[in-house]
Formats: sequence, C-alpha cells, structure tokens
Amino acid sequence: MTDTKTPAPAGQGTGAASAGAASVAPTGVRRFSGRWFGDLAIRYAMVIVMLLIIAFFLYRSARFGTPENLTTILIAAAPFALIALGQTLVILTGGIDLSVGSVIAVAAVYGSITAKAFPDNVWLAVVTGMVVGLIAGSINGFVVSVIKVPPFIATLGMLTAASGFAYVAGNGAPITGLPASFSSIANTQILGLTLPVILMIVGILGFAVIMRRTAYGMRVYAVGGNPVAAQIAGVKVGRTLFSVYAISGVLAGLSGVMLASRVTLGAPNLGQGYELDAIAAVVIGGASLLGGRGSIWGTALGLLLIQTLNNGLDILTVPAYWQDVIKGALIVTAVAVDVWSTKRRP
Repeated sequence: MTDTKTPAPAGQGTGAASAGAASVAPTGVRRFSGRWFGDLAIRYAMVIVMLLIIAFFLYRSARFGTPENLTTILIAAAPFALIALGQTLVILTGGIDLSVGSVIAVAAVYGSITAKAFPDNVWLAVVTGMVVGLIAGSINGFVVSVIKVPPFIATLGMLTAASGFAYVAGNGAPITGLPASFSSIANTQILGLTLPVILMIVGILGFAVIMRRTAYGMRVYAVGGNPVAAQIAGVKVGRTLFSVYAISGVLAGLSGVMLASRVTLGAPNLGQGYELDAIAAVVIGGASLLGGRGSIWGTALGLLLIQTLNNGLDILTVPAYWQDVIKGALIVTAVAVDVWSTKRRP
C-alpha cells in the first residue's frame, strides 16, 4: 500500500472486499482474459468468501438455511451494525474508536436506570442512552480534534473511563427489576422485523446515501485521504473529526439501550469486546486503517460475514476459542488480499 493517500470517491471503497467496487477491467487488461478474471476475483474476494461460507453451512446443516435462522442472524447483527457504521466513519478519517464497547455498557446502565425511574415513558431510556453516547463521543472528538491526542490513546482512555462509570452507576451490580415495557423496545415488530433489525437496515441505507451523495461524505473521505490537502481545499478538518466521533458515540449509546432491552438487564459489562468485532467488520469490508478508503456497503458485507460465520460455527458446535482463531485468520487474509490487490493496480 502506498504512503501517499488520495480521497476516494464518496461511498466507494477500493479495497478487495468493497461491495460497491466497479468491475471495470484495468487499463491494458483485455476483458474475459485470465488476468481480467483474476482481478475480478480479487476485487470481489469477500463476496466470494461469503458465498462459499453460506454454501458450506447449507451443506453441513439443514437448520442453517431456515427463515428462523436467518432472522436469528439479523437480530444478532443489529447491535453490531450500529457501532460498525460509526466505526466506519471514524476509520475513514484515519482514526479508530476503541471506546464503543464501554459506551454501550454505560449507556445500557443509565438507560436502564431511566426506564426503572420512568416506567410509563420507557422511550426516555432510549434518549438517555443516546445522550450518554453523545457525551462520550463528543469528549473523544474534542480530545482528538482539538487537543490532538492520537485517536488510539484518546479512545483507549474513554474505554477505561466509560467502563468505570458503568460500574459506578450501578454500584458494581447490574440494573435489574426493569419494567416489561422496557423489553418491548427490542421486541417491537414492524412488518415482521424487530425494531433493532429495522434500525440496522435504515442505518445502512441512510449512511450509504450520506457517504455517497452528500458533501459531508466527501469531506470525511477527504480528511482521511489527505488532511492537509483537505484543509487547503477549505474542509474544516477539526469539525469533521469531531463529528465522526460524536456520531460513533450516539450509535453506540443507541446500541447499548437496544441490547439492554433485549436481555432486560442493565449490565455494566454489556458490550465488552464489541469494538473488536466492529473494527473487524470494517476491515474485512475493505476499509483502510490509514483512512480515505472504504464503504458502508463493504462494512455491511463484513458484518454479515462475521455474524454468518458465528452462527454457522455455533450450529456446528465449534468451540468458541476456535471461532476466534478463524475470525482472526479471516481479518489477516482480508488485509493481505487488500494490500496485494493495491500493488497489482497500474
């Protein structure tokens, strides 16, 4: 991968796993030649991997292909989708947000406390969780964009602090005795789909349009591609950086309340390790950790690939530690294919 980065067109990832990449043959490569098929296979490597994984699990288990199991995969993917979308914006600017798992926990605890205090206005808990996430994300954004602390350090500090606040809020114990109306948030169905799944679909479609069709999306890509050039072009780099961390925090807060509603428990360890799966989804989806390259559709593909893999391995009763090994190998493979395909481009 070259050191000099240029802003990618809004909404389009150029990595090997990018779902929205155009299948245009490189200059000098004749269509339908061996080289053309090779480049096409590399460009859509993760799509091919996804199809192979689905085919394998369908062959090994009849249960995998049932509508009920598809619903299970979507429900499991929904909380991760929200934080993965926020993580995509952050990574596109060349940053990283390690705090989302802890923000999920603190939002879940405070949202549960609110639901318990106001059982007749349970949606106030959703607002509380989003406000908590906004505060945490805004602090991250301020520290990164104004104080200029590296994103890794800034969000690592928030990860620890937010986790501590989650335990403080609940006096070291989960919030129990929540009203039945609180569990209805995650279990509300519209057109046969639960609310978290609908939020996931709307979020993916909405952010895909924003990143592809709006000036804001172009600014995010520009900041990640070359912040100095973006500054010269008139982009408010600091404001853009602040916004992506704030958005990431809000989405993590919403995810926290949805998770708490699903288990009817405000646990201070809820969301632990979720940031790693969110980052994995973005990277597998073809985004560059150096910024400026990636797409919402790629992240959606990476997310579904991870959740499909988790679900299929659970059905086949593969031990959890082997699942982690497989996911780690998949992440390294995705990055390796991305680097290789970048070097092959003329």
